Amino acid sequence: MFSPDHPLIVQGDGSILLDAHHAKAEEARQALAPYAEIVSAPEHVHTYRLSAISVWNALAMGRDGSDVKIDVGRFARYGLPQNVAADIDAWVSRHGKVALVPGPDPEHLRLDVTEPALAQEILRTPSASKWLTIYDDGSLVVDAMHRGDVKWALIRLGYPVEDRAGYGTAEPLSFRVRDGEGFEVRAYQHACVDAFLAAGGGGGGHGVVVLPCGAGKTLVGIVAAQRVGASTLVLATSEAAVEQWARELRERTDLPADAIGTYTARRKDVRPITIATYSVLTLRRGKEFPHLALFRARPFGLIVYDEVHLLPAPVFRMTASLQSVRRLGLTATLLREDGKEEDVFALIGPKRYDVPWKTLERSGHIATATCHEVRVPLDPDARARYADAEPSHRFRIAAEAPSKDAVVRRILDEHPTRPALVLGVYLDQLKRLAEEIGAPLITGETPTATRDALYAKFRAGEVRCLVLSRVGSFAIDLPTASLAIEVSGSFGSRQEEAQRLGRVLRPKEEAARFVTIVARDTVEQDTALRRQRFLVEQGYRYEIEDLQTGPTS
Repeated sequence: MFSPDHPLIVQGDGSILLDAHHAKAEEARQALAPYAEIVSAPEHVHTYRLSAISVWNALAMGRDGSDVKIDVGRFARYGLPQNVAADIDAWVSRHGKVALVPGPDPEHLRLDVTEPALAQEILRTPSASKWLTIYDDGSLVVDAMHRGDVKWALIRLGYPVEDRAGYGTAEPLSFRVRDGEGFEVRAYQHACVDAFLAAGGGGGGHGVVVLPCGAGKTLVGIVAAQRVGASTLVLATSEAAVEQWARELRERTDLPADAIGTYTARRKDVRPITIATYSVLTLRRGKEFPHLALFRARPFGLIVYDEVHLLPAPVFRMTASLQSVRRLGLTATLLREDGKEEDVFALIGPKRYDVPWKTLERSGHIATATCHEVRVPLDPDARARYADAEPSHRFRIAAEAPSKDAVVRRILDEHPTRPALVLGVYLDQLKRLAEEIGAPLITGETPTATRDALYAKFRAGEVRCLVLSRVGSFAIDLPTASLAIEVSGSFGSRQEEAQRLGRVLRPKEEAARFVTIVARDTVEQDTALRRQRFLVEQGYRYEIEDLQTGPTS
């Protein structure tokens, strides 16, 4: 049925086009958002895509399966294509057909399957059946240690497992969040924790919260730990992130100092709340992960996975054996460059709460930001080396282009009062820039004490600019930063682009400014388009300044 006053066009491949200027665009966007992932959001037409994972995430957040076609279809100009409607029905029907529930004893769980034919399909699938035992009464039983392995195998078979098996016992932990004492837990942060704890068996507690960079994901994790009331392990991306979590816990709770431990390459304290790096827990000796003894020594009741979209594969494998613990993933995007979002769904849990970036910008909870791309030509020497290089080497030659240096100096001169971060990945380039602009350089090799001292001086306004390697792509607490200049990146990583913008999104009076400098007519210019795609999807626009043709947008 043709309805010309409707703003959506649903296509047969599952993609959905939204007329951004339509009078019903915002209403349609609100209806569509729970069920579809946004693909792109330029000025005029926004593109979404329906998938099994996006629909299952909606169902996990409490949406009724019968509402999917209604909510999407009521704004569709040409109605729902028959095959799309059939796909939605199939995805909805597969949700809730398989569940893990408490088993015959504490060491085992039962896999409940609603249809005998599906049970036979599972038993004939080696990747799933190898974890299962058939008891005399016909029930399917899995060793509790392989709870995650079964969930992982079944989602690949096309059936998400509803985990109602509950959680193991853990050491209790009681503390208070100092809400109202210099800060307030925001309504959406409480809503994140409510949604997380409402999910799953045994009191709830497995899944992912998606919030923009700068929106206070750390505080969400702290409030979740307080409400779970059990010993907690936080996994973070770096030692700097570990120290940030420890500082936030000390400042925002009444926990005594000896209740907070850090577990890194330098120090290994296991306390009621322990913050560890992913790298130390994935340290491998032969086939063993020796630091898993950490979990045996103290049975944690909650694991918080910071920046969950960056989880390395070994942590996924470890997570498969830690399913008896409540699991909270925190991220700005569930996007993974390897396309394995289903791994996050199966092993950490489905998405429980999501707030769009622009929603929090409009409410003032993150800073308004402008994004700019400056395209610079390669100088003759770099152009010659680029032309002669193997294709695999050309990206670095372009990324390290010396012609970028003058642009960095110009931008800093144009914004003399802004606290600024210069971000890159290649150390030779960053050392050269740090020397030219007279700014401290922080890399992974910078001693922790030196790094912390420089961060403190930056926060206090004693240092105006820092040059950061990859350490600037992850969680660092520099709330005063309002200018970020990206001189090189990790190929087409959309995650990294989002993280780097996040460094300047703490609320502030003036709009934050994010500038990326790329070598024009090179492979770097091509990858810049991919890097920027995630932010464009969130509603940000890049103004383009081509040093040979002038600014465009």
